[in-house]
Amino acid sequence: MRGFYRYPINFWRRLGPGLITGAADDDPSGIATYSQVGAQFSYGIGWTMLFSFPLMVAIQEISARIGRTTAYGLAGNLRLYYPINVLRAMVALLLIANTINLGADLGAMGAAVQLVIGGNPKIWAVLFGLICVAAQVFFDYRRYITILKWTTLSLFAYVGVVLVVHLPWEKVADGLFIPHLQTSADYFAAIVAVFGTTISPYLFFWQSTQEAEDVITNPEAQPLLVAPEQAQSELRRIRFDTIVGMAFSNLIGLFIILTTAATLNAHGITDIQTSAQAAEALRPLAGPLAFTIFALGIIGTGLLAVPVLAASSAYAVGEALNWHIGLGRRPREAKAFYTTLASATLIGLLINFTSIDPIKALFWTAILNGIIAVPLMAVTMHMASNRHIMGNYAAELPLKILGWLATLVMAVVAIGMFATMSY
Repeated sequence: MRGFYRYPINFWRRLGPGLITGAADDDPSGIATYSQVGAQFSYGIGWTMLFSFPLMVAIQEISARIGRTTAYGLAGNLRLYYPINVLRAMVALLLIANTINLGADLGAMGAAVQLVIGGNPKIWAVLFGLICVAAQVFFDYRRYITILKWTTLSLFAYVGVVLVVHLPWEKVADGLFIPHLQTSADYFAAIVAVFGTTISPYLFFWQSTQEAEDVITNPEAQPLLVAPEQAQSELRRIRFDTIVGMAFSNLIGLFIILTTAATLNAHGITDIQTSAQAAEALRPLAGPLAFTIFALGIIGTGLLAVPVLAASSAYAVGEALNWHIGLGRRPREAKAFYTTLASATLIGLLINFTSIDPIKALFWTAILNGIIAVPLMAVTMHMASNRHIMGNYAAELPLKILGWLATLVMAVVAIGMFATMSY
């Protein structure tokens, strides 16, 4: 029996940045996007989750390998090896998308709490913002990463919702394995939003910097460029961690699509603007239990995603400007880094107090992510293939093919959206 219990424990210990990255991908913005496409296009949009999975694994594994091999994240390598204008453009686009995303996620969390227990959603949003910043600034790095890792379990809330609602499995299988393509602008916008949610720029920066951070904070870890004896085990760990994390992410996304397709779309509700609205609409259709689980899932995933969004911004700016960075450093050792992290959260939070509706921005944030991901993915692929940067650990041919295919798919979908908008 001891051996039986040891396997789950060892499995859990092998998971890290990849699992956290995948779970953070299903943030309130992602929940809103999946709810919208599920309500609007029903089960016929399910194929996107299956199709995007290998592409997502490839680009995230490549990002992680860059961090582990060089001990720098994407922005650090951009600063060292690419023109300054490329660095500025990539970081600026990331900051714009992340700031909007932060505001929208905090607003969605506040709205979800209001649905469950009442109160002012803006006050709840402020409280969540303060909690997320305080945890990043004052918690020990290893303990904080452990908390993030356990927070990923909140996504199982959406497994519970699927168990509550009735699903027509023949339609589910048809939508999952047979793409039902349309030529409308709304359909292409939905595809861009789904791909922008699953393949998001902030996740590239986060996973690469977390691998680099591990090199800095773990005395036994070294960059693969100077410790080739660690390469085999570390690259195997990265692949395993990334595959599990991305599979978890896409499975949860699929469950959300199926839930809203079976309830909202089936009852003629096709216009869902927010994740909280999706939760509220579930109450009369799927019952109070499904509603409560769905709403609590928004809060749990937000507590995971907001720190990742803020930290990825701080890592990108810090590496670009060659600051002392890292959640493993104490605040006095990386003042500019932590100031940027807190400022990104604060600015995003303030959007909730302006005339801008941050919740409605959720869907368009996903589209923005889908568009800006294309140039960033192209640069990342060039970086991963460059032996001057990666040495003997440049991406192998199968990984390069998948990575470039992911970049091409994102570009084609974005172009298709703009082309249909012109009609």
